[in-house]
Amino acid sequence: MPQQSSAQVTAAEISRIAGVTRATVSNWRRRYDDFPEPSGGAESSPLYDLEAVRTWLASRGYASAASPAEELRTTLRLSAHGTGDGDDGGTADLLLLVLAAARRTPDQLTAAARLPDTDLAVRAERDAAGVADAVPGGGGVRFADTDAAVLRALYVCVRDEGGQATLGVLAERELEDSAASGAYRTPAPLADLLARLLPGAPARVLDPACGSGALLEAAARRGAAELYGQDVLPVQARRSAVGLLLTAPPGTTVSVRAADSLRADAFPDLTADAVLCNPPFGDRDWGYDELAYDPRWAYGVPARAESELAWVQHSLAHLTPGGHAALLLPPATAGRASGRRVRAELVRSGALRAVVALPVGASVPFHIGLQIWILQRPEPGGPEHKSVLFVDTAESSAADARTDARTGPRTRGGSRSASLDWARITGQALGAWHAFAADPDAFEDEPGVARAVDVVDLLDETVDLTPTRLVRASRADVDPAKLAAEADATRRNLVKAAKSLGRAAGYDDWDAAGGSAREWRTATAADLARGGALTLLRTTPEGSRGRGDDDGAGKGGRGAGAGRPVFTGSDISRGSGPTGDPATVRTDTAPVIAAGDVLVRAVASGGGGAMALVVGEAEAGALLGPHVHLFRPDPARLDAWFLAGFLGAEDNIAGASTGSTVLNVSPGRLRVPLLPLEEQRRYGEAFRRVHELRAEAGRATRLAEETARLLSGGLTGGQLLPSSQETAADTAAVRGRGPGSDSPH
Repeated sequence: MPQQSSAQVTAAEISRIAGVTRATVSNWRRRYDDFPEPSGGAESSPLYDLEAVRTWLASRGYASAASPAEELRTTLRLSAHGTGDGDDGGTADLLLLVLAAARRTPDQLTAAARLPDTDLAVRAERDAAGVADAVPGGGGVRFADTDAAVLRALYVCVRDEGGQATLGVLAERELEDSAASGAYRTPAPLADLLARLLPGAPARVLDPACGSGALLEAAARRGAAELYGQDVLPVQARRSAVGLLLTAPPGTTVSVRAADSLRADAFPDLTADAVLCNPPFGDRDWGYDELAYDPRWAYGVPARAESELAWVQHSLAHLTPGGHAALLLPPATAGRASGRRVRAELVRSGALRAVVALPVGASVPFHIGLQIWILQRPEPGGPEHKSVLFVDTAESSAADARTDARTGPRTRGGSRSASLDWARITGQALGAWHAFAADPDAFEDEPGVARAVDVVDLLDETVDLTPTRLVRASRADVDPAKLAAEADATRRNLVKAAKSLGRAAGYDDWDAAGGSAREWRTATAADLARGGALTLLRTTPEGSRGRGDDDGAGKGGRGAGAGRPVFTGSDISRGSGPTGDPATVRTDTAPVIAAGDVLVRAVASGGGGAMALVVGEAEAGALLGPHVHLFRPDPARLDAWFLAGFLGAEDNIAGASTGSTVLNVSPGRLRVPLLPLEEQRRYGEAFRRVHELRAEAGRATRLAEETARLLSGGLTGGQLLPSSQETAADTAAVRGRGPGSDSPH
């Protein structure tokens, strides 16, 4: 067979491929004479031929522990492909190939991966050319023999993990410098919320700053038949087009363009049923000078510092009369002085329908609480809008604590800040908005959460539309007796939680290991799976089969798993039950979770939170969501709590992950100590105790915060009074003074 190209790898990369430590690779080099000789690099940092290394590992029984996505990620890092000129980084042509490969059968992809280098490059060019018209700037794709390693890894990744996973690996490479480019992906729960805030089922949806296409994908899941997107970054436009073509149902119209929407609108004549947008923030170079007389500024010319209000009006200009838009905006847009006149006109005309405040951490930038603006293009002769809805979902933490007080602990570890409760946030936002949209005049305020404010009350000197300020004004309406009863119930539950925490912390059956830490003989999860000790399962994201599939059995809950809840990575982080949307997975093929399964998050971030959990009887029957790895141990060989404790360990996760800010966990590389079952059970019981301690600590913390919030708010709001039974002597004693004393002891 003709020679195939092979990349060169470092010793560190060999350790990742084999799923062993760097020290093990160094030991192999010293002990085995047949270990491949360096083929490049320096004496202090030698490089080894990748194919020679793989052949040697196979001869020793070390099959690659890397997933196909990790193989592609490594090959891209080691390959010269993608270092060409241009602002797209040189791998944009591979995006086309992902789309083409996703339309092939697994057998066809296997055959392509086995071709010699020259034939493989020709085949890849032909495949990419076949879909070039569907992607902006998709013409002129060329591959060379030197690209064969990347092409081979790409075909295998599409075959084994799907087009979306492959697309994500390529996007990582293209957008490594996201902080400089401002490019990032809207989190899936937030994208879903924005799409669900659009009334009805809009058929034609536009995103004028589409980025990677997350919002349009969410719209497609809600039934949109025509998707239009535009982005200033060519690579983002290509990624969005490919992603939509992979996930949208057959028959969906997908049209994506690469250009600046404000300066060079690619769809000037388009009137959409709805607009979804997460525009760039704080852009002072948005075209203020050249667009001063643009007809889109029907509500006033945006100031140079108000690019967000330019995007608001651009979105309104593309709507049909009565159509809705949902935009994600920074909080400064609601109150900045330079935008007062435009805000006033949006309110006065009835174009602004609602503002929803999100908790800190909902999306980039994570350190501020973003807002969702819901707008509607006024209809000639349509109804007069006399009020605007304001929702503050940051109060969801209080609702979480009240739920915990009634039902017991929901958390298996980690703090609430590590991962937001999107089920609660979504429920509050949708509940208030749907009730308000159905009948604004009959809407009843929910103190501390949602309030409808009359237009005349908003048109003051500042036109400050900050939800937190306006919603909190309604807290004076809270019934004092009701608040007092709620505060007392929460306080009583705090006392119970404190006692439970004391019992959990009282377990002290821990022994020192001796003079030095215990050393483990370990095996990778991939090795344990090959030996039958456990089974590794994953799910297929909805739509990953591509547009060439014929039946779409899994769409919208048609499969056997329809109606089942979905376990997500956020659920693991929070320790909650399954809260995911079945629309995000193929319910006909998603694995059904059983009691005793161990779930591990596929993505780790600096936010913390639990990385693993053991599924109990209450959660059994849910579907496995995307970005979650399922480990199903053989109970005769592996204890579930023992497995979860070691799989979720910080050092283990770090050693089996790639990335910088966001770590992608390779499940096969996670390592587990080889211990007798009886000893595993002892460790498992200890890990279960640690889990219980975390859960009780989290519950007590939330209840303490909720109790303090209720008492403080009641005192300042006038619903609660200090106890009239407290004597002067009691007060002095609490303050550390004796009766009649003028100075502290």
